[in-house]
Amino acid sequence: MTRLRRLLGQHPRLYGWLALDLVVLAAYGVCRGNRAWMNAFASQVTGPLKEALGRLCYRTEISVMEVLAAALVIGTVLYILASVVMVVRAARAGRGRRAWGAVLGAVCTGLLIWDGFCLLWGVNYWTDSFQDLSGIYAQPVRQEDLTAVTAEFAQQLSQAAGKVPRDENGLFAVSREEILADSPYVYDALEQQFPFLTFDDTGVKGMYFSRLMSIIDFTGFYCPYTGEANVNVDSPACLLPSTAAHEMAHQRGIASEQECNFLAILASTTSGNPAYVYSGYLMGFIHLGNALYRVDPETYWTIRDQLPESVEADLAYNNAYWDQFEDSVVQQASNHIYDGMLKAYGDENGIASYGTVVDLLVAYYAA
Repeated sequence: MTRLRRLLGQHPRLYGWLALDLVVLAAYGVCRGNRAWMNAFASQVTGPLKEALGRLCYRTEISVMEVLAAALVIGTVLYILASVVMVVRAARAGRGRRAWGAVLGAVCTGLLIWDGFCLLWGVNYWTDSFQDLSGIYAQPVRQEDLTAVTAEFAQQLSQAAGKVPRDENGLFAVSREEILADSPYVYDALEQQFPFLTFDDTGVKGMYFSRLMSIIDFTGFYCPYTGEANVNVDSPACLLPSTAAHEMAHQRGIASEQECNFLAILASTTSGNPAYVYSGYLMGFIHLGNALYRVDPETYWTIRDQLPESVEADLAYNNAYWDQFEDSVVQQASNHIYDGMLKAYGDENGIASYGTVVDLLVAYYAA
């Protein structure tokens, strides 16, 4: 007991840091149930802070998020190695102070990162959602409405397919550089319909480690620490525009993945940019078609058989690309971790929430 007291009496600054970390987490846990407080905190504190961070980080075309992530990984490895050496030396010398300090420092740092994520991003799960602000709510879907909206998307997709350039294999051939350059304007029309989505867009950034993102099943990532919307530029280009629009929805403080997918489709299809229009209808058709196939495969194939060969080529290429990473150990671990993170931040559906975008699409287009 005496030894324990002596140990606890050491590292007062680290204990103060630990106490502050825990107080912040406790305050977040208590306050997140108050919608008015969360709305005020997001609009007056974290929202402006993330915009300021974004303006700073967008001064360079390099993804600052990736630089920080790489630094964190390298720093963590070095810290662990140094801590192991310290613990071994302390054990041999019969001193536990340094070893305990290393462990305590790691815990404090981890909690600080978690605090930041909760305050910069987690609060958005407890504010007014897009559905609350727009009055468009996901409702139980009638099969006839699902069929009608899927058929409408197939028709629009077929028309949009002929307005984008194609390569010698008939695949979508808009350059990734052009897609990224046009991203700041994709929400212009939608902001007129929903003024609360107004945001000073600076566009999205392509990630250097995009192949790694594919391996862990990520098409994009919004980083609240830097205010950057990042996209995987190794994945098929046909869905890159709508993916960019999805990450830009996160920049607007929309936390729900289902709502961001819906907004990505809506923003893309109303943007007036042929590449984004096509990508938006393609993403929408994939979600709607998957839902229709589960309840009525025959009708699904009747609709899909009307798609032009160019769309079929893009769908086949997209499927083939992602099939190479299907059910890998890394992908399964990544999905499990991300699902847990979503639920921890307040999204009770976790990864499954992506599927309910269909409810929103049908509610909007069938109205």
